[in-house]
Amino acid sequence: QVQLAESGGGLVQLGNSMRLTCVPSGRFFDSYAMAWFRQAPGKEREFVSALSWGGDITYYADYADSVKGRFTVSKDKAKKGMYLQKNSLKPEDTAVYYCAVRTLRLPSRIPGDYEYWGQGTQVTVSS
Repeated sequence: QVQLAESGGGLVQLGNSMRLTCVPSGRFFDSYAMAWFRQAPGKEREFVSALSWGGDITYYADYADSVKGRFTVSKDKAKKGMYLQKNSLKPEDTAVYYCAVRTLRLPSRIPGDYEYWGQGTQVTVSS
């Protein structure tokens, strides 16, 4: 089975930046989509960003409105993983961030569409 490992979380000051990494291991898939979700205490899990993987150079990226212009998702090509560069962080970005994978190339904003999940990494933005 696929295992996902998130890293890069922690405590960060308002306005600063950090980068999260998701690295998969285990079973190989030729085409799939990866996504970032986050969940704050007392709130539902929400979509952050997603991209698709395939055998060609074409892929698609998607962002939630709340992070557009501040967050950038990109491929870690060597490890077939994913980065999430987070700039201009706000207190409302505080959450547990999860990496997810589905074995379809089409990205989705729905948590239930994803089959594999990491354990999450805590991000806390202090004001």
